[in-house]
Amino acid sequence: MAKYNDLDPKKWKEYTDINTDSLWIIDKRDNSGIHSASYHGNFIPQIPNQLFTRYTKKGDWILDPFMGSGTSLIEAQRMGRNSIGIELQTELVEQVRKKIQPDNKNDYNPNVFIGDSRKIDIDEILNTLFIDKLQFVIFHPPYWDIIKFSDDKSDLSNSESLDLFLESFGEVIDNSTKHLEKNRYCACVIGDKYANGQVIPLSFYCMNIFIEKGFQLKAILVKNFGETKGKANQQAIWRYRAITNDFYIFKHEYIFVFKKVR
Repeated sequence: MAKYNDLDPKKWKEYTDINTDSLWIIDKRDNSGIHSASYHGNFIPQIPNQLFTRYTKKGDWILDPFMGSGTSLIEAQRMGRNSIGIELQTELVEQVRKKIQPDNKNDYNPNVFIGDSRKIDIDEILNTLFIDKLQFVIFHPPYWDIIKFSDDKSDLSNSESLDLFLESFGEVIDNSTKHLEKNRYCACVIGDKYANGQVIPLSFYCMNIFIEKGFQLKAILVKNFGETKGKANQQAIWRYRAITNDFYIFKHEYIFVFKKVR
């Protein structure tokens, strides 16, 4: 059995629901339980489910520094993992706290904190929870300014330039991974942007930040996605624009998996 998950190698043929390919085609969002797609920009629960299955064990501690509507925390609780969520928007934090009720069936209740993930004192958070290390960190940052999540200047979606966005994201990585155990994993879910007639490979810029900080790149996963809310019911016009111009319509995002090796 691996040191970083609960999978039994002898039962490998039974794990038919675990993705092992680098292309993830997920046809339908899991909206079971208290999961919801109502928050603009949250990812589908299958992403944290797959990552937590592969890279964590029951009872491990998971940090999500861009908690949003709490998808990863909900999934962690369902899977018997401890979790910490950090979110800049007070209203979202209150919504998540109301939504995620203590589960009397297990002791793995999420811990939610308000703050800027670049600066919040994670040492203090871990001390409060009587833990020393994290076993997994999942990052789902804003895709720069594609969606403005708030009016807060600290919000990465309000970064005035690409360089400032990447600098701020690097600060989040530093603050979030300093307590990640050596030889454990983190993942970043991110997409690209199209602006001024060209693709901005935001995902690969973010990937390079991790590599430059000494993380080992373990996987580049490509996941499909359907229509965004902004393009809902506009498939025909976007197809017309693509055919009559020189671009392709984004239908994918990336999941990068990294190992902390130092």
